[in-house]
Amino acid sequence: MANAADAEAKSPLSPMAALDSLTVSDIPAAHKDEIPRPSTQLAGLNRLNDLDQLNQVVGLVSPLFGFVPNIR
Repeated sequence: MANAADAEAKSPLSPMAALDSLTVSDIPAAHKDEIPRPSTQLAGLNRLNDLDQLNQVVGLVSPLFGFVPNIR
């Protein structure tokens, strides 16, 4: 039991790492690189959120600099 506690202290359980490994657990090794990992997909969503925040800031300051407003 002490060994299990030591193992947990060295490598904490990461939900994303567990989900990534489950995603490709039944896929043949030759094709594992073709499957997108959930962590990669979520990172893409975070970048999309960053772009949305940038768009909001540009929308606020564009009238100050005479830029054409963003058409939605």
